[in-house]
Amino acid sequence: MTAVGNGSQTAGRPTRLPRSARRKQLLAAAQEVFVAQGYHAAAMDDIAERAGVSKPVLYQHFPGKLELYLALLDTHCDGFLAKVHEAMRGTSDNKERVSGAVRAYFDFMDHESEAFRLVFESDLRNDPAVRQRVERVEQGCISAITDTIISDTGVSRAHAELLASGLVGAAETAAQFWLGGGRQVPKAEAEALLAALSWRGIASFPLQGEPAAGAGQTESP
Repeated sequence: MTAVGNGSQTAGRPTRLPRSARRKQLLAAAQEVFVAQGYHAAAMDDIAERAGVSKPVLYQHFPGKLELYLALLDTHCDGFLAKVHEAMRGTSDNKERVSGAVRAYFDFMDHESEAFRLVFESDLRNDPAVRQRVERVEQGCISAITDTIISDTGVSRAHAELLASGLVGAAETAAQFWLGGGRQVPKAEAEALLAALSWRGIASFPLQGEPAAGAGQTESP
């Protein structure tokens, strides 16, 4: 089995890497093993071998398999949430915000499909610590979109949260379906379809101070 990373050994002796670099190397190896075997079938021996290190080195960084798995989840969850927040803050154009939120899910699927499976398709979803992290991602996305809806439309938080949860659920489910279906629809087209569907729903709620669609005007998203 080929070790992850470059320079893991020199002249038969393990290369001493900075702690942060070693941690990154171990996480990369663990991700490959977890995705290929699932959490329950994966063993620390497999991960150490994949990384080209001894088990003591692996245990210096992570006290056990669950801690290693949770560290992986934290890395990917934080990265994904940052993309959703960036989509909300990157423009004041609400149509672009919807497109950006949808794109974040499809990008996560397309470029980090292994990470997506770890976060959203884990065989450890019933573990409280894992479930808490998955829920943190979902609630973080809902919260970011909720705040935008409230500031723009003035609807109550309860209404805004319901709308945001619908958008998040649609984006996650559609992106997952797209990935599972072998990407039969081109990615850009898939994003545009879902963004158009979502925007037509969100756009029916007018900006604060503007009349609702149908009340003397026609909404044309």
